[in-house]
Amino acid sequence: MKFYYTDLETCHEAAGVVVVIDVLRAFSNAAFAFSRGAKEIHPVGTVEEALQFKAQTPNSLACGEVGGLPPEGFDFGNSPSQTEALDLTGKIIVQRTGAGTQGIVRSVNAETMLAASLVVANATVKYIHKLAPEAVTFVVTGQTENGRGDEDLACAEYLESLLKGGQPDPAPFIERVFRSRDAFQHLDPNATEFPRTDLDHCTTIDMFEFAMLVTKKNGRHIMRAIRP
Repeated sequence: MKFYYTDLETCHEAAGVVVVIDVLRAFSNAAFAFSRGAKEIHPVGTVEEALQFKAQTPNSLACGEVGGLPPEGFDFGNSPSQTEALDLTGKIIVQRTGAGTQGIVRSVNAETMLAASLVVANATVKYIHKLAPEAVTFVVTGQTENGRGDEDLACAEYLESLLKGGQPDPAPFIERVFRSRDAFQHLDPNATEFPRTDLDHCTTIDMFEFAMLVTKKNGRHIMRAIRP
């Protein structure tokens, strides 16, 4: 199995099995939403799309962020600490974030797509092993030239090690999440809108035993929790 790495600028070229990663916090939060009973999640690229989807879809809620905070009209944000307290039984969620959902909508050539984070690492690996692909491409959604996104790169490298049959020590990968630039605001006690507990939630490796498969129907992406 070969491994390739890409980011938001080049993920449109990725084909075959594509794993879109967002540890802080989109695809950690999505996993928590599924754990709270969400039926499916529809990732979109813009706030306007999310609000339109919500207006047109019964039993739906909008979640996500712009600049880390939920836009006006969204039902909840991007914090797993807050999502884990919600009852989302049977709800259809539309999700818009600045990195994770952008990776999904931009990966236009993916044949099989998974959304991933550390909380669903092992289940994601199990699902990929069942596919037995020749290659896997990781979309490191947070990665930018100014050094951001190491938490997503750490997750990708952790997944690669598992897929190669390794038994990596999780500690260094978790430490990279805590040292990443996007973790800083969660470590600031004055930034109450960015809970410190989000870091703990996002680094609880294998908290959930499902992978998050993304398919497309009628032009819309649909994410569902699936047990490998």
